[in-house]
Amino acid sequence: MFNEQTVTENGIIDRLKGLSGVKWTYCHGESLPKKAQDIFVDEWLKDALCSLNPDIAKQPDYADEVIHKLRGLILEARNTGLVKANENFQEWLMAEKSLPFGENSDHITINLIDYDNLDNNHFVVAQQVHYIAATEAYFDIVLYVNGIPLVVGEVKTATRPSVTWQDGAADFMGGKKHYWKNVEPFFVPNLLCFASEGKTFSYGAINARVKDWGPWHNTDQREEIVPGMASVVQSAEGLLNPTTLLQLLESFALFSTVKTVKNTPPKRIKILPRYPQFEAAKQIVDRVRNGYPKKGLIWHFQGSGKSLLMLYTAKMLRADNELNNPTVLVVVDRRDLDSQINETFGGADVKNLIKVQSCKKLGEHIEKDSRGILITTIFKFKDVEIDDSNPNGLNNRDNIIVLVDEAHRTQEGGLGEKMRWALPNAHFYGLTGTPISGIDRNTFKLFGAEEDPGRYMNRYSYKQSIRDGATNPVKFEPRLAELRVDRDAINQEFEQLAKDNNLDDEEKAALSKRAGKLAVMLKAPKRMAAVSNDIAEHFSSHVKPKNMKGMVVVYDRDACVQMYYLLGEKLGFDAVEVVMNVDQAPIIDDKGKKNKDWAKWESDKDIPVKEEDFKRWRTIDAEEQTQKALIEGYKDPQNPLQLIIVTAKLLTGFDAPICYCMYLDKPLRDHTLLQAMCRTNRLYETDDTRKNMGLIIDYLGVFENLRTALAYNPDEIEGVVEGIEAFKALLPTQLDKCLSFFPDVDRTLEGFEGVMAAQECLPTNEKRDEFAASFGVLTKLWSAINPDPFLNPYRQDYKWLAQIYESVRPVGQTGALVWAALGPETIKMIHDNTDINRIRDDIDELIMDEHAIFTLTEKEQEQRAKRLEIDLMGRLRGSGEPKFVELGERLEKLRQDYEAGVIKAIDWLKALLDAAKDTVQAERETGEKVVTEEDNVQALTKLFMETRPNSTPQVIQDVVEQIDKIVKAKRFDGWQNSNSGPREIQKALLVTLAQFGLGKDKELFNKAYEYIEGHY
Repeated sequence: MFNEQTVTENGIIDRLKGLSGVKWTYCHGESLPKKAQDIFVDEWLKDALCSLNPDIAKQPDYADEVIHKLRGLILEARNTGLVKANENFQEWLMAEKSLPFGENSDHITINLIDYDNLDNNHFVVAQQVHYIAATEAYFDIVLYVNGIPLVVGEVKTATRPSVTWQDGAADFMGGKKHYWKNVEPFFVPNLLCFASEGKTFSYGAINARVKDWGPWHNTDQREEIVPGMASVVQSAEGLLNPTTLLQLLESFALFSTVKTVKNTPPKRIKILPRYPQFEAAKQIVDRVRNGYPKKGLIWHFQGSGKSLLMLYTAKMLRADNELNNPTVLVVVDRRDLDSQINETFGGADVKNLIKVQSCKKLGEHIEKDSRGILITTIFKFKDVEIDDSNPNGLNNRDNIIVLVDEAHRTQEGGLGEKMRWALPNAHFYGLTGTPISGIDRNTFKLFGAEEDPGRYMNRYSYKQSIRDGATNPVKFEPRLAELRVDRDAINQEFEQLAKDNNLDDEEKAALSKRAGKLAVMLKAPKRMAAVSNDIAEHFSSHVKPKNMKGMVVVYDRDACVQMYYLLGEKLGFDAVEVVMNVDQAPIIDDKGKKNKDWAKWESDKDIPVKEEDFKRWRTIDAEEQTQKALIEGYKDPQNPLQLIIVTAKLLTGFDAPICYCMYLDKPLRDHTLLQAMCRTNRLYETDDTRKNMGLIIDYLGVFENLRTALAYNPDEIEGVVEGIEAFKALLPTQLDKCLSFFPDVDRTLEGFEGVMAAQECLPTNEKRDEFAASFGVLTKLWSAINPDPFLNPYRQDYKWLAQIYESVRPVGQTGALVWAALGPETIKMIHDNTDINRIRDDIDELIMDEHAIFTLTEKEQEQRAKRLEIDLMGRLRGSGEPKFVELGERLEKLRQDYEAGVIKAIDWLKALLDAAKDTVQAERETGEKVVTEEDNVQALTKLFMETRPNSTPQVIQDVVEQIDKIVKAKRFDGWQNSNSGPREIQKALLVTLAQFGLGKDKELFNKAYEYIEGHY
């Protein structure tokens, strides 16, 4: 029998038991020497305290005192929150706490774990661990180190297509189990959590969102990872072996303060490394320790976390006693990168952090032998004077380690030379996502050690980062072919112009030089206006509905200003802003005098640019806090700023996950193009938005020849960008595949009959899983293309499939990945258009009809049950209320039992009627009822149709609308139980019916009033 325990759970445990070297000892949860209320295994923890602390060994009662203090930390979580409590507990795990247990009550450091000699620790893997706190839990796998539960794993079955690791992760994050909330105390000592369904494996820190979970492989695995148990146990062995776990705990588990949305306090989060960061940081530290070679190139794709990699590396180097208090110099090549790195390091409370403020200060820090972590831009080396007669430079220590971010253009020139002269014995490590290999500039030659194959020390490619979900794929879409620069057409027209005006070769050359500049063509007023119109339309229809933002990249600073006014007029000036360097732009000085180049510059303008505008942008550029606030506003989904217009700034290192779309109207190529487009590849997730890709709108045809645009090895770069056109080619086939699940269903059939007919084509869980997986692919394609007119012929079929999917998707956490894959627009469309929630009999009426169910035929019983199930599912899915979730899971179990033949139709219907009663009761108790205004209108219409079948539909509609208006005007909270409320409503209803000649129909009056009483 293949299930989660026999396959996934036992498979992982078996591999951990069989590790070479330090092993995990197995113990079933029932055999653990602890009570269900206990978090620690006190017996093992006490043994470890005695063996690792000689002073405690002399007085074992001290161990009880330590355990008492640790329990106190766990209780604090109620007040501090889980992350802060976890951070406080980690200080004890890291031996940063002391107690007066020594001679003469001297304070001694308390060791809970031996990081130097792993054999001195007690490693246990336990299965089905029972724990009781606010609720009861059975954890599938728990890893104990010295009696402390450091790791918790949740696994799922490997044999259902729509079940993924996310279903295991969902047990921690939400749903009925919601471990991090419902059994919070157990996770105060936690290092990490993992989840698997026997095909894939993923891990995350406490309170991590889905996007922050990741796989664990190694960077040598270049190809696709084949899903299956072999891959899962390999990941489990790589991450969950004692050596790796304790390295993660000692050097890589970080806590950082991050900004949230405006007007909310900063949030404390826990950060764990992805495996490329873990590997590369350890390699750098090992190389520095060994002293050779003294350089290395880390080639990690854009967006895969190089800032955090430098943070881990710097902290490890500083903590290494063998390196004798080293200096770590973090060097960036742009001011915005400098700010970002400082924010990353500062948020993580890094000690001995020095932000270098000026060229002079940098020289002083180096000459005065400052120890710690220095963050600087390469440009601060400009005042260093090279003295060839002094081979010792400014500081010849060999425990200075230089980490160079985005190791490109500035490293090959004079600034790089000055830095290397100043620090002749330092280690130099370059980190880049886009290395350059050319005669004049060569990242490999500069940082790559000859000892390293391929001249790189560690490599993490774009394919790996997308495969692992570390970054999103980037798609491109060519736009406005008629507005691109058609050089052939221009040349022909120019020749004709020269011929018509009898220009000689010298005159032609002079005119061509003046008019033939690309800038003149790109900034032609008609073209700029057309491009801005298209950007405004595309942004409003494609980007804004996704609750994300965009960047516009234009030719130069003048184009920035023009585009600002054009887009501002269309989208509002609070929605757009320019970020650019203006220190060289022609502006007026502080005394109001124009720059000498102003007149010449102004004469070339197609759109008049106000002098004060450049002064304004100079302020943004010059004042770091102003620019920082602007960028923070852009990252905030609540801030009105939607589009940033740039020409050079923010194209490298700018990390704004909310940026979904880049409008490219500037000729870029090679590493600059690759870096620019990767501004859109960051992961982004909120409660109502999830980014599945980045998008480039290409106005210049930059991507028409990818091999020219991206002059890299084609094998390395193939597929970095994909065209939306490819999606359009795939969509019809995928739509047909989804429709093929319903071969003979009449898709024009409305109401519950249509839904039931479709559901009968998906009779088993396996079939529903197959459909869910196919529909998940379709929604990704749809979300990427939407709202392109291309989709119009397919909208009706897609809407129908979306409604059927909604009607069969599991109520609990099952199938979390497929559901999460739906784009936000798709979900909105389902919610706006689905009729599932409105297909209902009156539940109370069905309950009152219970005595009659024995008179129904078997077919009628089945139809009545299916109809009621659809109605209940529609109601229950509208709420996250725990009672409704439980009822939903109960319905799912009932359906499975019926499908499996365990119960007959009549028993199914009876059980459903019980569930209906409980649903009504739950709605009354919680005050939550999933009924919309449209529901009321539809239900009332139905009521009148049943009662007065001869009335015209228009009359019915008029009556319904009139009742709605009157009832909304007259009702108030609790009107049913007041003295005047029922009288007022009855009077209003009577008057309304009388207006339509229906005032004497008592049956109609009674039915209408009963309905109003129950639903308004």
